[in-house]
Amino acid sequence: MHGAIPSLRLPDDLVSVVKSGHPWIYRDHLPRHRLQGGELVRVESGSAAAYGLYDAQGAIALRLLSWEGVPDEAWWRDTIHQALAKRQTLLEAGHTAYRLLFGEGDGLPGLIADRYGRFAMIEPYAPSLEPYLPMVARTLRKAAGLKGVARRRDGELEVLAGDAPPPEETVIENGLRFVVNFQHGQKTGLFLDHREHRALIRDVSESRRVLNLFAYAGGFSVHALAGGASEVWSVDVARAALADAERNVRLNQLPSNRHRTFVEDVFELLPKLLDGNERFDLVIVDPPSLARRKSQRENAIRAYQKVNEGAAALVRPGGLLATASCTAQVSPRAFDQAVDKALTRVSGSWREVTKSGHALDHPLRPGFPEGRYLKFRLLERD
Repeated sequence: MHGAIPSLRLPDDLVSVVKSGHPWIYRDHLPRHRLQGGELVRVESGSAAAYGLYDAQGAIALRLLSWEGVPDEAWWRDTIHQALAKRQTLLEAGHTAYRLLFGEGDGLPGLIADRYGRFAMIEPYAPSLEPYLPMVARTLRKAAGLKGVARRRDGELEVLAGDAPPPEETVIENGLRFVVNFQHGQKTGLFLDHREHRALIRDVSESRRVLNLFAYAGGFSVHALAGGASEVWSVDVARAALADAERNVRLNQLPSNRHRTFVEDVFELLPKLLDGNERFDLVIVDPPSLARRKSQRENAIRAYQKVNEGAAALVRPGGLLATASCTAQVSPRAFDQAVDKALTRVSGSWREVTKSGHALDHPLRPGFPEGRYLKFRLLERD
């Protein structure tokens, strides 16, 4: 997959960065070169050296793979097998949907793969990974015992190994069943990173009136109903997502008369609910990413403050606010500050029940804070 490997000498002051195992080298740190894009490159700084893939576009020029030697096909297979071994407990626990490969956290920067029952979906974030995808797919299929591996490209499914996935697949999470729409679902099919948080919501939902904001396909709503919620409102701007939420409620034979869906913009709906004197025992706030670039960070922080203030105002005394952020550009500290500021603007006092982040199938790499994107807090109103 590579012939003669070009070499780049980085500034000596980057030696600690290369030695640290941080997987990214930014474009403005590279010397002049003639690379075109897609090359496997050896980089050196002082006494440190590593191998990575070069991309011609974007702020990240090199994604480093190996510090021990050339990342050949055996290296790829071993790295994938190591990642799968770490997920074995999830499979043994009966989950059939989870993240197989988590990019930088598994030593495969820029590469995501998710399992949905008999199939897996791959999502690359760097063009330089393209030549490696068939090999990755074949390895995943064989090692994980899958029927097929595919990706979504330009709105269409592209099969990379084995059979094409059906339009839909039913998967199990925390003993509950969910329909995955391979053709039209977000990301690779479902948002898998809140599995443990959804289980927590099930544990605290008994007899509670629940408002699930940015509900998407109803993951939190289904868990709340399974936990004995008296009523659940699912709110999302996407009508098709809420239709999937209703299907998932029926799929689990949960009382559909306790579940209501609202096709609404959350930011516009919150003041209407407050004015209408609607109150809830549990409000869940899990918006999509609110910033893709650093320039959007401050607007995202303000949005988190606004939506959490509106949501918190709807929580009855003794009720709970579950709030989350998947925006990598907003640090855990900045998110906490936005939520805390929002709570100060709502009457009453609050107690933090729990705070958490990444599950084991979304591992974090020491020295790589950029990978810590997921934040979750559960707070109780006195």
